[in-house]
Amino acid sequence: MHKALNCFRSFAYKAGKNHTRTVWVLKCDIRKFFANIDHTMLKNILAKHIQNANVLRLLDEIINSFYTPLHSNGVGNSEKGLPLGNLTSQLLVNVYMNEFDQFVKHKLKVKRYIRYADDFVVMSEKKGELEILLPKVRIFLEQNLKLSLHPEKVFIKTLSSGIDFLGWVHFPDHRVLRTATKRRMLKRVQTHPANETIQSYLGLLQHGNARKLKEKMLR
Repeated sequence: MHKALNCFRSFAYKAGKNHTRTVWVLKCDIRKFFANIDHTMLKNILAKHIQNANVLRLLDEIINSFYTPLHSNGVGNSEKGLPLGNLTSQLLVNVYMNEFDQFVKHKLKVKRYIRYADDFVVMSEKKGELEILLPKVRIFLEQNLKLSLHPEKVFIKTLSSGIDFLGWVHFPDHRVLRTATKRRMLKRVQTHPANETIQSYLGLLQHGNARKLKEKMLR
């Protein structure tokens, strides 16, 4: 995550020509990401890269051990979904989304693209480029990975207006902690004021502009 945050800052600096030009950002989020990973498609992707039958059989067992119910009452097997939070799920979704990464980088020739799990951003000096890019991205995800973009979490706007990405709101020359994250952190410190908790949050705050927030938390 820290690497992604630093990459965001680096790309913003380059796209903005040292803060002298407007930077446009396409921000996207995939709808119900882990719940919609298609089992058959994932297995086919793994089979392209792995020849060992025993390894593929083991991966099949892991993938088949979980599915997203077709109905709210839990009835029916959708043959989709990976358990949220499992270490194997985090690895498998990166293999799955590598298909998309390759498409964006090598087919669309996008220079400034960052993805972390199901959140991804593209930066450009031209808004029109991002407007042309968006439907291509949407079609590839739907046709090749059976995924869809979250309709309420897709936007194109300037970096100077603030881009919410990976828990921080980014601006051309600084970033601040997301308001919801800030409130959750302060509440957690009040209810569980253990030294380990405080040190963990202080480590998090080192990655942005949060001097006043640090002081408030320590008080």
